[in-house]
Amino acid sequence: MARMVLLRHGESQWNLENRFTGWVDVPLSPKGEEEARAAGRKLIGFRFDRAYVSVLKRAIDTLRIVLEGIGQTDIPIEKDQALNERMYGELQGLNKAETIAKFGEHQVKLWRRSYDVRPPGGESLKDTAERALPYYERRIRPDLMAGKTILVTAHGNSLRALVMHLDRLSHEEVLELNIPTGVPLLYEFNSSGAVLTHRYL
Repeated sequence: MARMVLLRHGESQWNLENRFTGWVDVPLSPKGEEEARAAGRKLIGFRFDRAYVSVLKRAIDTLRIVLEGIGQTDIPIEKDQALNERMYGELQGLNKAETIAKFGEHQVKLWRRSYDVRPPGGESLKDTAERALPYYERRIRPDLMAGKTILVTAHGNSLRALVMHLDRLSHEEVLELNIPTGVPLLYEFNSSGAVLTHRYL
């Protein structure tokens, strides 16, 4: 039986400061480092064949802390920006409360919580899915079809896109989906690649 763990990086410094982060390469906060260590403790007993991670420091550091915690620093790791967070364009670096004061609550909610509306100069969730899902099909799914155990460490929106696909959520349902930082989400698959179960650990 193939297994895949999806892991959103631990809290970043800009998560802590309530800023739009996107592709800005900010580090984990001290709490985020502890969340990564806690995720590692939950994953003791897993034996991963391979890991996939975005090219952003907060995801890479989360993966490193987890693999150190479970003593598996020698597994193959593939980094790709297809797994990066949604790019927030001109909103990147702005405090969310300040953004609401500048653009209005309705407009900011539209940018954050619609499926296909882009913030200025940025990506929608649809855009994020259009790079993350082909990457999953091309690189990750073949490992699952081979019965491997995979760890994917990425971001709130790239993982939302994957969960939308795996759980067959509608574009409306995915808007209500929030993936917590630092909590492993385990999927188990049958030999034909269909999802058998999924649960947070």
